[in-house]
Amino acid sequence: MRAILVKDGKGPVESLYLGEAEQPRPGPGKVLVKVKVFGLNRMDILQREGKYPMPPGAPTILGVEFSGTVVEIGEGVVEWREGDEVLGLAMGGAYAEYIIAPHRNLLRKPVHLSWVEAASIPEVFLTAFQALVVLAEVKKGDDVLVHAGASGVGLAAIQLARLNGATTVTATASTQEKLDMLLSIPAGATHAVNYKTSNFAAAVKETTGGKGADVVIDFVGASHWQKNIDSLAFDGRMTILALLGGSLVPEFDLRMILYKRLRIQGSTLRARSEDYQGDLIARFAHDAFPHITGAEGSGMIKTYIHKVYPWTEIQEAHSEMEANKNSGKIMCEIV
Repeated sequence: MRAILVKDGKGPVESLYLGEAEQPRPGPGKVLVKVKVFGLNRMDILQREGKYPMPPGAPTILGVEFSGTVVEIGEGVVEWREGDEVLGLAMGGAYAEYIIAPHRNLLRKPVHLSWVEAASIPEVFLTAFQALVVLAEVKKGDDVLVHAGASGVGLAAIQLARLNGATTVTATASTQEKLDMLLSIPAGATHAVNYKTSNFAAAVKETTGGKGADVVIDFVGASHWQKNIDSLAFDGRMTILALLGGSLVPEFDLRMILYKRLRIQGSTLRARSEDYQGDLIARFAHDAFPHITGAEGSGMIKTYIHKVYPWTEIQEAHSEMEANKNSGKIMCEIV
C-alpha cells in the first residue's frame, strides 16, 4: 500500500515522503479500513521529530484519526461489515491507504458529515471530551477556561463546555482573527483573551465576578502555570493535555493548591488501553456525537476545518500546523 513515511525514521518536515509499506491484516477484534481522509495533530509533528513516546505496539506510520470504508474484519467482530462507512481512532497508521483499528474504536459515519468532517472528529473531540467531561467533570453552571481555543481540541472543548451547560467559557488565542472566530461560532466562547497581550487570569476573574474558573483545559504547561493557578476558583479542576510552553516550573508555592482545594490532572489518550478507549468512545457516542453537525448543519456543535490538503502535499500541511496558522483542523485526502 502507499503511505506517508519519514526518511530515516525521524526528521524535519522535508523528511516526509509518499512511499510503499506493507498492507496490514486484521487480527481478532480488529477491522481493516480503506482510508479516505486523515487528520493532522500536533503529536504527529512530535512523532516525526522523534520526540513522542510511542505506546508499545503502535505503528510507525503517523496518524491516529481517519474516515473510510471497512474492507475486512477480524475474528469475533460482529457489528461491522464490508462497505460500512466509518470514522475512527487508532494507535497510529492513518497516513496510509489502509489502517487497522479495534472494532470498538469505530463510529458509523453519519450521512450529514462529509468524509473530511468525519475524519476531523475522533482525536480532538475524544481528547476534549475526556479532559472536560470525564476528568474535570464539567457541569451546568461552571465557568470554564480553555487555552489554545482555535486549535482542534480547543474548539471541541469550548463547544462541549457549552453543551454541558457552562455559564461562561473564556478562550485564549494569539491573534485577533482567532479571537473573533471563537466568539462568532454558534456554541463558541462567551469571552476571548489574547494571552500574548493580556493577563488571562485577570480577565477570568473579571468575567466571573472574582470567583475564577471551575475548570481549566491547558495545553501550555510551564509558561501558563502560575496564571492558571490564579485563574482557578476554589475546588477548581485543571486538566493538562500538553506542554507547549515548557515542562519545568522553577518555583511554585504549593499552598495555593491546598488553600483552593485544587485538583490538577494530566491526561493522554493514545497510550490508553483498548478497553479504556472503547468505553470512552461508547460514552462519547451516547453523550456528544449525536450533537455534532457538519459546516452546513443546524446542530449545536460543529467541526471546523481550517484547510484540506491532498496527501501529496503532506509537507505543506505539516508546515501549516508548525506555523500555528490554523483555526480548526488541518486535513489530508488520499488521492
